[in-house]
This record gives sequence, structure tokens and C-alpha cells, in this order.
Amino acid sequence: MSNLPRRQVLNALAAAPLAGLPLAAILANPSLARAAAAGLQEVNLTTSGGKSVTAALAMPAVTPAPAILLIHEWWGLNDQIKSVAADLAAQGYVALAVDLYDRQVATTPEGARSYMQAVDGTEATDTLASWTAWLKANKAVSGKIGTIGWCFGGGWSLNASIAAPVDATVVYYGRVNQPASELDALKGPVLGHFATRDNWINKDMVSGFQAAMAQAGKTLTAHWYEADHAFANPTQARYDAEDAMLAWARTLAFFKANLRD
Repeated sequence: MSNLPRRQVLNALAAAPLAGLPLAAILANPSLARAAAAGLQEVNLTTSGGKSVTAALAMPAVTPAPAILLIHEWWGLNDQIKSVAADLAAQGYVALAVDLYDRQVATTPEGARSYMQAVDGTEATDTLASWTAWLKANKAVSGKIGTIGWCFGGGWSLNASIAAPVDATVVYYGRVNQPASELDALKGPVLGHFATRDNWINKDMVSGFQAAMAQAGKTLTAHWYEADHAFANPTQARYDAEDAMLAWARTLAFFKANLRD
């Protein structure tokens, strides 16, 4: 990015979403991520459980279009996640980035851990299912819906698809220890991105997930990368540019195959 003047890049972003810039370049630069995130619209909803929640919405140039529900990492709904939503909108999807932290965004691991541990599972499930219903009822949505999440959000991407079955689910190194009896509710296929050096979402957990998915008769495509947890986040030390790019290409191909008519 050092070869591109900052003002030139920001002007390009203002003229057209992401302006053809690589997603990784946007995510790695706070100013660019902020500019991309600024193009999203805040939307509000009262869940079926009565809680008032917000999300960030990015719209494609043409509707109706398939929709993708994004669930943030343990940091919260920050500019990076909103930038991914903007990129998906540029790819032709209605992209809705939900907020499970009630507008709180962490800047330190300690803060992120605190916010994550404070999440009430029942409330989070209610929030995600309510947003999925909101998308299904939205006239801008063609009818096909997918979910995607990273880390904390990766596990919740799968949980969301269990609570309110959709057409495609993407999990980036998220917790996948649900039993076959719960996975039976899934409607569409699941794509998982996992890292060989991940000490949390490890081979044992993913192997159990593969067995449970097979037992439930569900379709899972699991990719392994010679990387560490959070390898797809350019703002973190464990970022692996090559693997992140490959995972994103696979994600876009998966959504295209399962959400496009």
C-alpha cells in the first residue's frame, strides 16, 4: 500500500466500494478499513426475545440478491469486519454484520476475552435467529442466505445455521464441538477453514466435528492450512497472507456455488 498515496486511495473508496483494492490491503490499514466501514448503514431490530440489537448493512449494486450474515471475532464488530461486509456487497451480496457485544469493541486481548465471556448464549442465539428472519423477510434478499464468522464468530456462524437453517455456512477456526443431534438441523453445506498450529480449534476437535457431520448426514468441506489461529486477520501477528488469500477465494467460490441460482 505504500506505493498508493493515502488521499488517492480514500478518494477511490468514496467513488466506488473498495475500488478494486485487495481486501487484505483494506483490512490491514486502519484508515482504509474506517473508510470502507463508513459506507455501511446501521440497522436496528427487536429480537423475538425482546432485546434491541443493531447490525451494519452493506448493499450490493443490484437487488434482489443473496444475503450473507457475518459474525465478528472476539474483538467485536469493528471496522475490519465491516470492511469484509463491504467487500461482500461489492461481490453482489446483501451483507449484514451483526453485533453480539452491544456496541462494545475491544482493543486488547483482555478486553476481548471479557466481552466474549459476557455473551449470553441464549440471547446470542435469539439475536442471530432474529437477524436471519429479518433477512428472509427483506425484499432486497433473493431468498438464499449464508453465514460466515471468524474465531468467536466462527463458532457462532455454525450455531446460527443450526438455530435458523440457511443455505451455506462458513467457519473460520471457530468452535465446532456440537453433537450430531444438533447438527441434524443444518440445511446447507458447511465450509471450514482450520489451522494446523491452532491450539484451540485443533485436529481432535475438527475430527470429532467431521465424524458428527457424517453421522448427521451433512456436507462438510474442511480445509487445513499450515498456519496458526487467526491466520486470516491482517491486523494480527499470526496473519498468513498466502493462506488468507486462498481461504477467501475458497469462501467466495463456496458462496457462489450455494447462494447463486
